[in-house]
Amino acid sequence: MKIAIYGYGNLGRGVEAAAQQNADVELTGVFTRRDPAGVKTRTGVPVYPAAEVAAHKDEIDVLIICGGSATDLPEMTPALAKQFNVIDSFDHHAVIPEHFAAVNAAAEEGGNLALISCGWDPGLFSLNRLIANSVLPEGRDYTFWGRGVSQGHSDAIRRIEGVLDARQYTVPVEEAVKAVRNGENPELTTRQKHLRECYVVAEEGADLERITREIVTMPDYFADYDTTVEFITAEELQEKHAGLPHGGVVIRSGKTGIDREHNETIEFSLKLDSNPEFTSSVLVAYARAVCRMAGRGRTGCITVFDVAPADLSPKTPEEIRRTML
Repeated sequence: MKIAIYGYGNLGRGVEAAAQQNADVELTGVFTRRDPAGVKTRTGVPVYPAAEVAAHKDEIDVLIICGGSATDLPEMTPALAKQFNVIDSFDHHAVIPEHFAAVNAAAEEGGNLALISCGWDPGLFSLNRLIANSVLPEGRDYTFWGRGVSQGHSDAIRRIEGVLDARQYTVPVEEAVKAVRNGENPELTTRQKHLRECYVVAEEGADLERITREIVTMPDYFADYDTTVEFITAEELQEKHAGLPHGGVVIRSGKTGIDREHNETIEFSLKLDSNPEFTSSVLVAYARAVCRMAGRGRTGCITVFDVAPADLSPKTPEEIRRTML
């Protein structure tokens, strides 16, 4: 499978690393909106201008789009899906249906296959929610993220005028997690489940009150949460917030039995040292599935719900049955 990276930030560098761990994957190039002369890849893979990606169509089975969900992917993925089989990690949950529709129309027009919203949430967590709902039809879902850095939310802050850099931490409310694990099945609002902590490096002379207001009132990202904003120096950000850890848990608590007398809990959790590297590893595995499904003639837009687990693995069906079933 020949893949290429479109966008060489944290996620793009993670895809480059993940490609080295998969023997059936060949990374043919990186495409960037920056000056390629100033971009040095870790593995020596060639770097090209993003505007020239169409000229390399024959060298790419799947193009992995590594842009931000706030402004990049809504434009990039539909445009590129007209020319390539693509995959993205669009994580703006509230508008996934609109993104799906736009990408589906573009991919169908080009006769290509596009997989959107792939990663761990949306992505692996989504799959576990679907499975748990199917297994325990009478129950309640809970998803807690963090404590960790949200790349999408951090990117959204960085797009605000006057912001040089930022890190946003999603923090579960401990009392809420304990209540769920105790089987109390609480009804929790968005605000009762998570806090959001923002550490922001602002331009000299920037209006800090305006920046704070734009953050805490940002629809879908911060408006529904208790959010704190702290302004720090670039040196402090690098010293204390250089890493990109994350993780979380999906829990479904339900009942079984004729009289619903038994409590059952399904829990799936992740603890990640590197959010972008893990997300990139998921993208590469699902890129394999996109390549295989496109080879079977599938077109349009799909999500992780449409992918057979066997298509993720480089192993043969016989090997999977023998070693994993």
